[in-house]
Amino acid sequence: MSILNSWWSALSGVLFPPTCPVCGAALESSEQLLCPHCMLLAPLTGFWREAINPVTERFESEVRIEQGSALLFFVEGGGWQRLIHGFKYHNRRLWARRLGRWYGKLLRESGLYDDVDCVVPMPLHPLKLLWRGYNQAEYLADGIAEELGVKVDRHSVIRSRFTSSQARKPHRERAANVEGAFAVRHAERLCDKHLLLVDDVLTTGSTLVACIEAIAEAVPDARISVAALAATRHGVNLST
Repeated sequence: MSILNSWWSALSGVLFPPTCPVCGAALESSEQLLCPHCMLLAPLTGFWREAINPVTERFESEVRIEQGSALLFFVEGGGWQRLIHGFKYHNRRLWARRLGRWYGKLLRESGLYDDVDCVVPMPLHPLKLLWRGYNQAEYLADGIAEELGVKVDRHSVIRSRFTSSQARKPHRERAANVEGAFAVRHAERLCDKHLLLVDDVLTTGSTLVACIEAIAEAVPDARISVAALAATRHGVNLST
């Protein structure tokens, strides 16, 4: 880091002290993402410790996965929603990377993901990527892969068809909307590998199912696991 960058970093820390994106409390270090209080009260699922959990059960009737997890329950209308929407829609990419490292550390400690060969972020269609400017799943994947000690494959799985937003669609329409939306190129890169497919929020799981189906068809000997940063209680069939 240059002297100028070091000076600006120090000055910005004084003028714009880092705050917790969930509650707004001041942070002691710019390297922190969340304050101790929010870390302690985070809506963690604990799914990463269990080989059979509500995420794996969500997919078992439609596609085969090795492992499945979500770090957080998606909590609407509060600081945790602001956190997720911040990196998803408002260019807070560093938040996603740090959340990914937190998640990746827990996945590593669980021992269930030790044989993952590479991390695959859920791809965006090129038009949506151009409009948004970045793919938040890639930053989550970077953090997870760093902790697992594996590489990120950003290019083998692509979104080949543009689809409208899933946000307000019922489950049946979501599945139809993303049918055939994904494709695999250079399938040889994924042969006989254990892939960890990373997404931000698991709502109904329809998009993940469509992507898993595309990978399984193109690379039958690939093993696929799923890691969503957050899951809605409805998405994993838990009552509120």
